[in-house]
Amino acid sequence: MYITALYAALLAPLFLYLSGAVARLRWAHKVAIGDGGNKVLLRAIRVHANFAEYCPFALLLLAFAESLDTATWLVHALGISLVIGRCFHAYGVTRAKEKIAFRVCGISITFIVIAIAALAGLYGSLPLVFGN
Repeated sequence: MYITALYAALLAPLFLYLSGAVARLRWAHKVAIGDGGNKVLLRAIRVHANFAEYCPFALLLLAFAESLDTATWLVHALGISLVIGRCFHAYGVTRAKEKIAFRVCGISITFIVIAIAALAGLYGSLPLVFGN
């Protein structure tokens, strides 16, 4: 699953950046748990959490699709799209004045990647499960 590993590695810096943003805000506002009523911290927490909620599942589906011999071009297209979608979403939501178009575009791309990767997994696994 070297293709999926590539896209997971490309997403890791964004995950670390979003994690660091939460940590910096927690430190600056002396908030150990929750958001302490700070709207900027709440936004950072939600951006990070959204990434943590969607990326692992999308990457898992991508890995399944790859392991089931989905066309290499499609696995790359899904991986690239996931990276772009997550960057768009993070950019849109982290702005003080939210860039709603980036947020919507980013989550839409993520949903499309999940849907196509799931379909690729179905397509690749059903013959194996139910016989050729």
